[in-house]
Amino acid sequence: MNENATIWIPGSKSQTIRALLIASFSRGKSTIINPLISSDTLSTANALKTLGVKIDYDEGKKLFRVDAENIGKGFDKVTLDLGNSGTGTYLLLGLAASLEKEITITGDESLSSRPIAPLAKAYEDLGAEVSTNDGFLPVTIKGPLKGGRTEIECRTSQYLSSLLLASVLCSADVEITCPLLYEKPYVAITLSWLDRQGISYEISDDYLHSRVKGGQAFQAGQFTVSGDYSSASFFFALAAASGKSVTVLGLDRYDSQGDKRVLDVLQAMGCSVVWVENGVMVKGPEHLKGGTFDINDIPDALPILAAISTLAESDVRLTNVPQARIKETDRIRVMHDELTKLGAKVTEEDDGLIIHSGSKLHGGKVSGHKDHRIIMALSILGVLIDGIEIDDTKHASVTFPTFFTLLNEVREETGI
Repeated sequence: MNENATIWIPGSKSQTIRALLIASFSRGKSTIINPLISSDTLSTANALKTLGVKIDYDEGKKLFRVDAENIGKGFDKVTLDLGNSGTGTYLLLGLAASLEKEITITGDESLSSRPIAPLAKAYEDLGAEVSTNDGFLPVTIKGPLKGGRTEIECRTSQYLSSLLLASVLCSADVEITCPLLYEKPYVAITLSWLDRQGISYEISDDYLHSRVKGGQAFQAGQFTVSGDYSSASFFFALAAASGKSVTVLGLDRYDSQGDKRVLDVLQAMGCSVVWVENGVMVKGPEHLKGGTFDINDIPDALPILAAISTLAESDVRLTNVPQARIKETDRIRVMHDELTKLGAKVTEEDDGLIIHSGSKLHGGKVSGHKDHRIIMALSILGVLIDGIEIDDTKHASVTFPTFFTLLNEVREETGI
C-alpha cells in the first residue's frame, strides 16, 4: 500500500456551462477543451441543441465542437428541460431572451423548488416579458433585452452571473445593484470569462455595483476548461480525515473557482497542503482540529466539511451559509438529519451547523436525498466508518460521473 494516491480531476462544471453558453451565443463555431461530461452539463447542452445549436462531443480528443450559426432559427416558441441544473437554468435565462422568441424553461422536482422570482423581476426591469409559476419554474421569457437599471438581492451568485452574461447582449448599457450577494467567487468565474472575451464592463471591488456596456457580442473561439475544485474537495477531505495523502492533478492554482478555499479550511484543521505541478497534495493530520469557519463563499462545501467534522477533536462550526438551504436540497437540515442517524452530535442553526466533538459514530442507513453533494459527502464518510449504507448513489453523476471510480482507486492505492 502507498501513503499517497494520485488522481486526475474532471473539468469544472461551472466553467463548462459558461463555455457552452458563450460559444452558443457567439453565433459562430467554437471548440471547448476538457469539458465536464455530466448530467448538468449535458442538460445545458441539450437545451442549447433545442435552440438550434449543433454540439458534438469528440470522446477521443475530449472536446465539444459547437456550431451556433443557426441558434434561434426555425421556431417561434420552445420549451427547454434543464433537468437538475440550476447553473444552466439561471445563466441561460437572460441569454435566451436575446433570441426574441418565447422560451420556457422547466426542470425536475428539485430544480422546480428553487426560487427564480428575483431574477425574473430583474429581467423585466431590462425590458423582457417574463412569467413564472408563483416565483418558481416553469419560467417563460421573451426579449428583446433593452438594458437599463435593476436592483436584485443575490442569495445565489448565479443571479448576478446570469445578468452579467445577458447584459453583454443588451442594446443599451446595464447597471446592476446588489444589496445582498452570496458566493462572490462564483461571480469571479463569470468575470474571468468576460475578460477572456474582451467584454467592456465596470464592477466595484465588492461586486455590489456593476455596469456593462450595451451592444457588445461574444466571440467564437477555442476555450479550455480547468479542473473542478468542487469535485476535488471530496478527495481533499478524504485525505484530511484519513491522515493519508492524496494528490489531485488537473487543477490551476490561480483559478478563480471559489471552492479552492476549502484548502484554507483544511489547513486550519491541521492538514498539510503542498502545491505541485498541475495540482495539489493534501495530507491529513493525526487528529483534525476544530474551529469556526465562515463558508458563505463556498456553500457547496458544506456537506463534505460537515461530514469530516464529525471526526474532529473539537467542535466545528460552519456558519454564514443560509443559501445552503435553497440548493438541490436544504443541505443544512439534510446533513443534520443524516449525520445524526450515524451517531453524530449536530446542532442545526439558521445559517449553518455546529458539529460537536466526542461523537461515537456507527454505521447505518442514510439517505442521499437525490442530491449529488450529499451523496458524495456521505460516501466519503462511509470509507472511514464501517457499515454506512446510502439508499441511492446514482445522482452523483449530476456533476461527477467518475466519483466512485476515483474513490475506489484512492482506496486501493492507500488502503484506507
